[in-house]
Amino acid sequence: MVNGDGAHEHTEEAETKQDGTAEADGGEESNEQEVIVIQDTGFTVKIQAPGTEPFDLQVSPQEMVQEIHQVLMDREDTCHRTCFSLQLDGNVLDNFAELKSIEGLQEGSLLKVVEEPYTVREARIHVRHIRDLLKSLDPSDAYNGVDCNSLSFLSIFTDGDLGDSGKRKKKGNELEQIDCTPPEHILPGSKERPLVPLQPQNKDWKPMQCLKVLTMSGWNPPPGNRKMHGDLMYLYIVTVEERHVSVTASTRGFYLNQSTTYTFNPKPANPSFLSHSLVELLSQISPAFKKNFHCPAKEKRHPFERIATPFQVYSWTAPQVDHAMDCVRAEDAYTSRLGYEEHIPGQTRDWNEELQTTRELPRKNLPERLLRERAIFKVHSDFAAAATRGAMAVIDGNVMAINPGEETRMQMFIWNNIFFSLGFDVRDHYRELGGDAAAHAAPTNDLNGVRAYGAVDVEGLYTLGTVVVDYRGYRVTAQSIIPGILEREQEQSVIYGSIDFGKTVVSHSKYLELLEKTSRPLKVQRHNVLNEKNDSVELCSSVECKGIIGNDGRHYILDLLRTFPPDLNFLPVDGEELPLESQRQGFPRQHRHRLACLRQELIEAFVEHRYLLFMKMAALQLMQQKTQTTAATDSEENSSKPATNGPLEPGKELEESIPGLAQAKELAETLVAEDGSDPKSREVVLNACKAVGSISNTSFDIRFNPDIFSPGVRFPDDSADDVQKQKQLLKDAAAFLVSCQIPSLVKDCLDHSALPMDGATLTEALHQRGINVRYLGTVLEFVDKTPAKAQLEHFYRIGISELITRCAKHIFKTYLQGVELSALSAAVSHFLNCFLSSFPDAVAHLPPDELVSRRKSRKRRNRVPGSGDNTAWASLTPSELWKNIASEAQSYYHFTIQCESVDQVVEKYNLQKTTLLREISVKTGIQILIKEYNFDSRHKPAFTEEDILNIFPVVKHVNPKASDAFHFFQSGQAKVQQGFLKEGCELINEALNLFNNVYGPMHVEICACLRLLARLNYIMGDHPEALSNQQKAVLMSERVLGIEHPNTIQEYMHLALYCFANGQLSTALKLLYRARYLMLLVCGEDHPEMALLDSNIGLVLHGVMEYDLSLRFLENALTINTKYHGPRSLKVALSHHLVARVYESKAEFRSALQHEKEGYTIYKNQMGEAHEKTKESSEYLKYLTQQAVALQRTMNEIYKNGSNASIMPLKFTAPSMASVLEQLNIINGIIFIPLSQKDLENLKAEVQRRQQLQELGKNEEPTEDSPLELEDKIPID
Repeated sequence: MVNGDGAHEHTEEAETKQDGTAEADGGEESNEQEVIVIQDTGFTVKIQAPGTEPFDLQVSPQEMVQEIHQVLMDREDTCHRTCFSLQLDGNVLDNFAELKSIEGLQEGSLLKVVEEPYTVREARIHVRHIRDLLKSLDPSDAYNGVDCNSLSFLSIFTDGDLGDSGKRKKKGNELEQIDCTPPEHILPGSKERPLVPLQPQNKDWKPMQCLKVLTMSGWNPPPGNRKMHGDLMYLYIVTVEERHVSVTASTRGFYLNQSTTYTFNPKPANPSFLSHSLVELLSQISPAFKKNFHCPAKEKRHPFERIATPFQVYSWTAPQVDHAMDCVRAEDAYTSRLGYEEHIPGQTRDWNEELQTTRELPRKNLPERLLRERAIFKVHSDFAAAATRGAMAVIDGNVMAINPGEETRMQMFIWNNIFFSLGFDVRDHYRELGGDAAAHAAPTNDLNGVRAYGAVDVEGLYTLGTVVVDYRGYRVTAQSIIPGILEREQEQSVIYGSIDFGKTVVSHSKYLELLEKTSRPLKVQRHNVLNEKNDSVELCSSVECKGIIGNDGRHYILDLLRTFPPDLNFLPVDGEELPLESQRQGFPRQHRHRLACLRQELIEAFVEHRYLLFMKMAALQLMQQKTQTTAATDSEENSSKPATNGPLEPGKELEESIPGLAQAKELAETLVAEDGSDPKSREVVLNACKAVGSISNTSFDIRFNPDIFSPGVRFPDDSADDVQKQKQLLKDAAAFLVSCQIPSLVKDCLDHSALPMDGATLTEALHQRGINVRYLGTVLEFVDKTPAKAQLEHFYRIGISELITRCAKHIFKTYLQGVELSALSAAVSHFLNCFLSSFPDAVAHLPPDELVSRRKSRKRRNRVPGSGDNTAWASLTPSELWKNIASEAQSYYHFTIQCESVDQVVEKYNLQKTTLLREISVKTGIQILIKEYNFDSRHKPAFTEEDILNIFPVVKHVNPKASDAFHFFQSGQAKVQQGFLKEGCELINEALNLFNNVYGPMHVEICACLRLLARLNYIMGDHPEALSNQQKAVLMSERVLGIEHPNTIQEYMHLALYCFANGQLSTALKLLYRARYLMLLVCGEDHPEMALLDSNIGLVLHGVMEYDLSLRFLENALTINTKYHGPRSLKVALSHHLVARVYESKAEFRSALQHEKEGYTIYKNQMGEAHEKTKESSEYLKYLTQQAVALQRTMNEIYKNGSNASIMPLKFTAPSMASVLEQLNIINGIIFIPLSQKDLENLKAEVQRRQQLQELGKNEEPTEDSPLELEDKIPID
């Protein structure tokens, strides 16, 4: 029984199965029809299981019988059954049949659950399932990073379900006080960053003990005569009551036998309690089991806390977990990891066949595409898991090499039909390109190539399943195996490309035809190269890309490490000058290897940039022609001018002289439409093409030749002109990265449209703009020279910490390679002490002598890769490590860090040691014990070897996409941004269905979908629905991205807002406090996002009348906003206003007036007197002044008349929840749109009017009060 497609949660299904009939534009009509097809109306069947009442189950015709099995295994009353069939009128249903294909199955049919006889396989599955049920609430699998379990802590802060918890109980008329005091360490200004709260301990997590031991008996396997009585295997069980029993699993079920530990007596005991399910048997012999065992479905916990994630997520911290006896785990570890595979038929999967067959599935309509994408995704996630396990087994020395005679670094391995190779330069393959450094970079480049070709998805062209695993300092590449490749020499099999970097090259017409289809999307130019006989050979890829036809007749391409063109900024070439923009930044620079490529995102951005240029130039020339029709004679000279003034200078002047891009496009479109029959327009296009470096003269088309500047590749003479053009194009692209992309990244950080919080999100921000991480030093230098440097402090700090931890990672990699397994935890803790501890003379603890064998073994040649046996690592000192980090920063990132110790670095760049610990652990896969570390002690090191719990692999793989779902999601986003909320909501619901269909219930993209849906529910006033969707988004983000990932922090903040709106104040506060704690841990207090978080906390505290606390947070938000948005920003004005309101509630009117005046001044200067914000502020000032005067009068009265003064009652107002919520919505960028039909019509008209204005190029800045601030008010994250 395959483990269904990720716990089919039926409640989920029911919620999402609305009719997918969204209104859509013409272009989406076809999609609409298809969507309705999928959502064939469901129907209900009755299910009757032995010993239970029949129940109804909603099913859909597309489902397989298999999926009903899964539902039964998840249901409370049937969860202990695994070995059964479903029967309709006495006929057994085929597990893999779709329900619609079953004759006679209709609304109201009765399906019977019939117990089937066991086989060894079924008995094993049953025992494993029972063990999973017993362990389902136990987090140890999540800590150990197995079976796609991962951690989630949301339920601790929401007290389980988000129903009514956290609402303030009414006592009579009084609202009871809720406890709002935050823990000390998250108050503004607190310097301590404790680790322990990262994983709050949940009392419910200690599951009730049901059994002491459940394990395989030593009497297995049954002897022949017992086999013939139906014995399948024996189990040994110790109940909580200390009763030791021996159980036989037989074809009929489970029963007690009379064996003991030392005597074998397989006869049934009396009574034998024969039961079809182990749970029924145990319930009869152990009262404690009966009382404590219940199905996880009964637990209050959200299903999302248990469902497996598609790829394994590892936690870098864990508590000390008891290691309990667990037969299934023990057996798994051996059967599936060591050489036992041969004995278990059907265990090894033919990965290559599975990966390629799923690609070949039909994809003509939506249901077909969904099936195909679902199959591709499933196989990929299975393959990634298998490849990771294999790679770890290889490094841990549990796999025999296929060339055991060679030295360790040259060994290759095959395990479970996957081929593994180590990232070292074997046989000097990469000697010219940078040796081991190149061999280390090649696998990731290759993976990027596989990703790119996979995304283009050309029928008939196949790539290998590829996973790159970094583990214990080694880089392992795992690949699926081309059928037949192992039997022949590579020379014979390669029929396209080159196996020696271009000395000998061959080509093949079928490959050219297939690769031609990828040429346009990947921007790869067809080109000729010379082979060793000086013949010209045509290629449509880089020379290293090899084509091999497998024994299965499929056309495979491999070695895609140069799919994208080289990066000339890091590839000095003799006699070639880079453009000035690059030279000014100190390029070209020497890099470790010669495989530095530009990223695909950069190529896309560069081509897009050139296209705009092309349009503008064509338009400019056409306009010149129009103005010159009178003087026809000049026209020829003029139209050729732009092409002559240098390769590409016209950019700058053009920008000013063009009326609007819309017109440029129009003109250019007419050009294209005229198919070049008019000589004048043909000339215009020709000139524009030449100027932007297009490879065609009649239309815009930019492609790159990836072989330019490859050592060893020679081009025929007749293409010299072409090669020259290509070289220029590469130089322009390198310059474009430095002169456009880096500044645009910095600009985005300045206006806060990019908000990295940690290393991972910073890397993502760089990559989205096509900037490789090797440019990090350059980016930081650029920030350093920016006038607004103070407003980029957060970015600079994250950049420095990323740069330092990456340098440390490079050093750690080689450090670990020399460590033998028994010293691993000592070595890792020693490295962390040198890296982070203030203790100046960290000393390594070598393993005690009794572990070192007396006879020093002679050096064996065939040692396993991960078995260094030297103790050189122990001599590392903190000062030496920091020297190495500084020199690594200089040589790799060309960035100067002048610091000799961790304390100087922390001081100089204002870093946090906890953050550095998190970054280095996540990057290298270290898992440490969760406790408070004293980094700053000068007397003892912070870490001992007991603190290092594990070392995990860091895995890179391809993420297959759900294309249709993504299109729906995007069109939904677009609709929302245009103000069509209802249609947007429907499209996004539809996208959610399709995502679920392809990815199963857990995935990053589903998380984004749920977040947007929750936001829309909220805006449209459906708070409970918003809560439910956002709760799923938080759980999913914790499970799929990690409990302290910046995205998770954001999700917590959104959930808190919806909780507050739902009246669950204490829950909202707990969630905000959690978010603040995580943010402090990840990036510290000084970050623009912290201002938003603190404004949220301050507002909620104001709402529950905790004024002093509220002020601490709001004033901190004011400080941070002032720093990052500048003192004149509207955000700062709003901050002043929020602070003023709290002072008003405290009746401190002078302070309130002071803050509101600041706010008023900003509004007046920025928006003018007439603006409503300015007016509101001025009204509020008047009101405060009146209040202050009234208070003064009262005080005077009291002074004058003593106790018998007649006091006017003062109005002290506790803020109303509505007013607090209104402010919360404003700061979180949400506006409510009154959804009467008429308003909606006006809104749509207004949006269209705005769009027309923009297209006319008259885009005047609309004043703030124009009713359409939709773009920034509903930020679609």
